[in-house]
Amino acid sequence: MHCHGDLVSYLSCGMMLAGLGHLVYHKNIQKSYGRHMGRSPPARTVPARLAWFLQEMPALLVPLLLMLSRPVPAEHEEQGQYLLLGTFCMHYFQRTFVYSLLTRGTPFPLGVMLSAGVFCSLNGLLQGHYLLHCAQFDDEWSADYRYKTGLLLFYIGMAMNVHSDYILRNLRKPGEVVYKIPTGGLFEYVSGANYLGEIVEWFGYAVATWSIPALSFAVFSLCFIGPRAYHHHRFYQETFKDYPKFRKALIPFIF
Repeated sequence: MHCHGDLVSYLSCGMMLAGLGHLVYHKNIQKSYGRHMGRSPPARTVPARLAWFLQEMPALLVPLLLMLSRPVPAEHEEQGQYLLLGTFCMHYFQRTFVYSLLTRGTPFPLGVMLSAGVFCSLNGLLQGHYLLHCAQFDDEWSADYRYKTGLLLFYIGMAMNVHSDYILRNLRKPGEVVYKIPTGGLFEYVSGANYLGEIVEWFGYAVATWSIPALSFAVFSLCFIGPRAYHHHRFYQETFKDYPKFRKALIPFIF
């Protein structure tokens, strides 16, 4: 399969515009799932574990199918593409088979799950197609500072994200749906520690791949979950009178 440059450009631009549009539209309101769902939940909901599994799966499955459908490269050829796409798949393997099966969240609106599944499908197609059919890495790429710095940021961000999810998950006992003040780790500094970790992940991925598709996804992630961290912060402040005053929403000591 040859590189479909126009498709890559359209999807990348569309993702950035969608992220910016979400940032503007959801400046004062949040997507209706989780704690922001409201007192009257939608009639059609999906259990949280099933919803996370189904909506995250395409971002793992689509790149894997692209890899399997591609002719086997020569020995030592194109290792950069496979290694970088592997880091992308590693995140979604964790989200699909670990996070989704352990989460104790509230049911998801069906529409939110379906829209997230469509996005994950398109993003998996974009990142997979670009790395497998468009990206060019020379023999010295693995020694480049962008590659090393980007992967380091990716793994640091993933560790932050997984550890923060662990803290949130263990705030609740099985069957509980109440919200509590998270403590420990980066939650001592920000309310959206899990979101901060994921944002660091994808900007690290963008640096490592040095590509517009990866940058567009990083910008989309910032625009999508950044405001959610802010609204989580306000929720905690309004719900708990003893919420730590020095704790910020997303960036320690700043915002």
